[in-house]
Amino acid sequence: MSTCWRLAQLGFLATLLAACSTPSNLTPDGAVAAGISTPGANPSAAASTKLGAGSGADGGNTFYRPGAGLQTPATRRATMQRFGTDLAKSRNLSEPAVQKLLAEARYNPTVVRIVSPPAAGVARASRSWIAYRKRFVEPIRINQGRAFMQQYDAELNRAAERYGVPQNIIAAIIGVETIYGKNQGSFRVLDALATLGFDYPDPARPDRAEMFRDQLADLIELDLAGRLDARTLKGSYAGAVGIPQFMPGSIKRFAVSAQGATQIDLTNNAADAIMSVANYMVEHGWQRGLPVFAPVQLPTSSAKLVDGGLKANLDWPQLKAAGARLTPGAKDGAWMRGALGVVDLPEEAAGTVEFRTATPNFFAITQYNHSYFYAASVADLAAALDKR
Repeated sequence: MSTCWRLAQLGFLATLLAACSTPSNLTPDGAVAAGISTPGANPSAAASTKLGAGSGADGGNTFYRPGAGLQTPATRRATMQRFGTDLAKSRNLSEPAVQKLLAEARYNPTVVRIVSPPAAGVARASRSWIAYRKRFVEPIRINQGRAFMQQYDAELNRAAERYGVPQNIIAAIIGVETIYGKNQGSFRVLDALATLGFDYPDPARPDRAEMFRDQLADLIELDLAGRLDARTLKGSYAGAVGIPQFMPGSIKRFAVSAQGATQIDLTNNAADAIMSVANYMVEHGWQRGLPVFAPVQLPTSSAKLVDGGLKANLDWPQLKAAGARLTPGAKDGAWMRGALGVVDLPEEAAGTVEFRTATPNFFAITQYNHSYFYAASVADLAAALDKR
């Protein structure tokens, strides 16, 4: 969930990485930076432990510095062994158990190919809100989403009552993430995270490699605690797992059991996935009873109201002073007494932009994936699911 860059959002990676409750370098407008949408720094990731950080002249990380070209098998193994030693010490884990698990991690060239930055001189694709939205707010996800909501009505209702996150919002997030659990990914998570942690292909983004090492550390800790099996766990190429596509750090911190059980199953148990999504949203700022968008007509000069960030920094008096008005027929609401933000959804090829007034609940969704396009698509899919 990060500093935001305005880059391209269309193409293969944006389709693959619709979203994740993981650290993400998607930008507020749906752009994909350095080929990873999963998941910059995100509240779902632990603060970096900077395992093995050296004291080089540049103050950088002397053991795990990415970007000098792919490591040889020997140097990769030595680097990972040092990482394992530091991890065991920092988290009070059994070093032999940590090293044994790391020794089973395999370099995955497909993962590297997917996340590699575009070649120099390749123009970025135009940002298109219309094209992005069509990927997710479409008949298959709408129809299957309504069936999902009918099948898991009791589970969704319990989550909504406990956390205050509406059923259709929970369902829409799961629908965008995995088409209601049908597309959870086929990469071994241990391999994906080790590859991205120690062979991240973009030398300009050492923070990305560090983040994936932190996620690898969380995966190992979860395995040694008996909460999952890192040897068999499958997920996205970026390490996101299960029906809600949680990264290991999110599993560790935000996954909950619907039945209060010790074991939490996000891969096969829809009730656990539903409850965990709701818990995640509340932990990242969801407010009971607020809409995602406020019923506001914005002035023609709305671009100056957009700051491109991931939190609401305006209020209703400020928007009224700038020329905003209630949508005809809309009534006063609790949203008027809280923070608001104006978000932009551009159609670059046409030179047009759709502006919307977002409440804190919109920005809570962006903590699942740092993209205005993503959060707006979730909200629009949720609205479509509600028309039953």
